[in-house]
Amino acid sequence: MLSVSTASVGEKQCVFERRQDTILGTKQPELLRGRALTFNDLCDDAIKHSEAENSEKQTYELRLRIEQLRPVFRLRSADSIRKNEVVEWLTEQAEEREWAATTRNRWQATFSLIFRVGMDNEKIERNPAARIRKKAEGGGRVRFLPNAEEERLRAAMERRFKEFLPHFMLSIHTGMRMSEQYGLRWKQVDFERQQVHLLRTKNGDPRTIPLNSIALAALIELQAGQPEPGTELVFPSLRTGDALQGSRGWFSTALDEAKVLDYTWHCNRHTFASRLAKAGVDLRTVAELLGHRTLQMVMRYSHLAPEHQASAVDRLVPAQGRVVTKSATGKSAAKKPKQTQTLTH
Repeated sequence: MLSVSTASVGEKQCVFERRQDTILGTKQPELLRGRALTFNDLCDDAIKHSEAENSEKQTYELRLRIEQLRPVFRLRSADSIRKNEVVEWLTEQAEEREWAATTRNRWQATFSLIFRVGMDNEKIERNPAARIRKKAEGGGRVRFLPNAEEERLRAAMERRFKEFLPHFMLSIHTGMRMSEQYGLRWKQVDFERQQVHLLRTKNGDPRTIPLNSIALAALIELQAGQPEPGTELVFPSLRTGDALQGSRGWFSTALDEAKVLDYTWHCNRHTFASRLAKAGVDLRTVAELLGHRTLQMVMRYSHLAPEHQASAVDRLVPAQGRVVTKSATGKSAAKKPKQTQTLTH
């Protein structure tokens, strides 16, 4: 009787554990197979979605992040994953790896995409990452290249990576994102109109980028240097023939040799936008060229165009009330007369 009773208790314990496993979604693979949709299944669907909707570069980066996320929930049932579990993982990783707010938000967006695609495919009913509050990113830093640093960087490229110099010149003269630039195909380049047509950008909208003479020369040099005429890709890998995945390796080495600190490829966009602002280009046009839907992201460049702003407020002064003086730089500047004016209504 004792053995029977012990066996009975053991069976009840097994039943209890199976129920707990069902609730938590931690059943063994052989028990889950054919029964429940797993987190891994959602990851596979998210990658397929990106392959159909995004550039090769974006899909490549997404795949790298997803491969790190797969072990987080392993073969857990997709429906069993809760918001607090996602938040806990993001918090732990942010503290352990000292993530900036932008990095944490990027990983959160990856989680959200995985579950959103599952909902779009009608495989799950909720997205546990959808209502997680994002961390405030602020305006972000603005690091751009002064002329002296650009000269040193170009000289370093000339010595070590001359074949990559057109990559860099195209970047700082168009402001394209890395994924946009390295995903380019020649059919998107209009040499006659001097334009590049981006069909699918980060915010989902197409964008046309005008090419100045330096950007145009960079593209002509790239086309002339391709090993096989008629290659579809603007930036093919000489080793595999596929599109290059970015500037990894050579650019960081060139920065080190040029002693340019705290600078990344993404900062090329800041260089592009900052120089436009300094040249007096209005912020709406800067936003359009960068592919931003609103002015919020380009307001960080407004302080770089003080003379342009000053000329704007000077327009409030009637032409006959302006006087011309010489500024400290020797440039002419319009100012109001010093005498007091009486305003009549």
